[in-house]
Amino acid sequence: MLKVIKILAKIIGASLISISLFLVLSGRSYLFKGIWNTYLHGHTTASATEYQIFEYRKVAATNPKPWIRSSNYNSKKISDATLKRFSEIKTHAFVIIKNDSLIHEQYWDGFSDTSHTNSFSMSKSYVSALLSCAIKDGYIKSLDQPVYNYIPEFKNDARKSITLRHLATMTSGIDFDENYTNPFSFPAEGYYGPDLLVACTKYKKIKTEPGTVFKYLSGNSGLLGYCITKAVGKPLSDYLSQKLWSPLNCEHEARWSLDRKDGLEKMFCCINSNATDFARMGNLYLNYGNWYGKQLIDSAYVAQSITPFDCKETDGSHNDSYGYSIWLTTHKGMKVFYMQGLLSQYVICVPEKKLVICHLGRKKEPKGNGKCPVDAARCIDEALSLYFK
Repeated sequence: MLKVIKILAKIIGASLISISLFLVLSGRSYLFKGIWNTYLHGHTTASATEYQIFEYRKVAATNPKPWIRSSNYNSKKISDATLKRFSEIKTHAFVIIKNDSLIHEQYWDGFSDTSHTNSFSMSKSYVSALLSCAIKDGYIKSLDQPVYNYIPEFKNDARKSITLRHLATMTSGIDFDENYTNPFSFPAEGYYGPDLLVACTKYKKIKTEPGTVFKYLSGNSGLLGYCITKAVGKPLSDYLSQKLWSPLNCEHEARWSLDRKDGLEKMFCCINSNATDFARMGNLYLNYGNWYGKQLIDSAYVAQSITPFDCKETDGSHNDSYGYSIWLTTHKGMKVFYMQGLLSQYVICVPEKKLVICHLGRKKEPKGNGKCPVDAARCIDEALSLYFK
């Protein structure tokens, strides 16, 4: 028996060495970091609280001001049914803004209004907003500026017709691999890898004509963020602080994860902040880019962002679910637009009710059958039940 164990140990050891050599030689050594921080820590996907494992750049909050509190602030209690479901998906923050005022905030499991957790793909909406700012500031000529102005290699292949507009609307046609279970796909390499630009530009195949088909692919936001960085000549974290984070009176600095020390922000994800500061972005879009009298984003751009981009879905139907890096849906006859992250991170806006909700969780909700995501619908229903009777 001891002899058999020794043989098995040698076989396992040799296999591990072979796998390690393959990962290193194929340029996929980032998977060591991914495996260590997921499966070996009891997770099957990235964690909303693991920002500490990445280098980051601060997003300064230079003009902090607390939310105006409603006279009904925290006067209602969340229903037991919703609390049960919040517990199941590990909700740690639930914030409601009504009529531009904070009316409810609640935290669990040791989290608070100062906690840093990952926005995941909600960051895509911030990157899109910065595109509008860069155009307004004169750094970028227009939405239809070709990507090859910032990434010259695009001019030499099928990607030459892709514009910034195509990246913001997820219609570039680039054949990114968005498989969240494949460790060799873009999300894994972009998230754990040391070179975001390489991860974004290695995909050269165009699957559909740019501007014609909406397909949600994180690499588009990675490319867009890089183009904005090149155009403005400064780190995206600094530009975010200058144009949005500080003007929105965010109370706490954010931390935007980098691909490596002094590297690029992970533009498709990974702004780490808290619910009350994230909610400000929703209120800004609810008011068409105006923040208490200051026009931070062009109102026409916001209007485009929360309107379905004129293109097809992958099934051939007309797109009705995505604008300029903003998700669109309806719930109980009401128009809804929202920012969404991987593990039930949401900033949800219901214009008819002047309602903004921020929900931060740590577990993915099973996909429902309706147009509105089930966890987003639950948040809307609870907010309406609490403060709109």
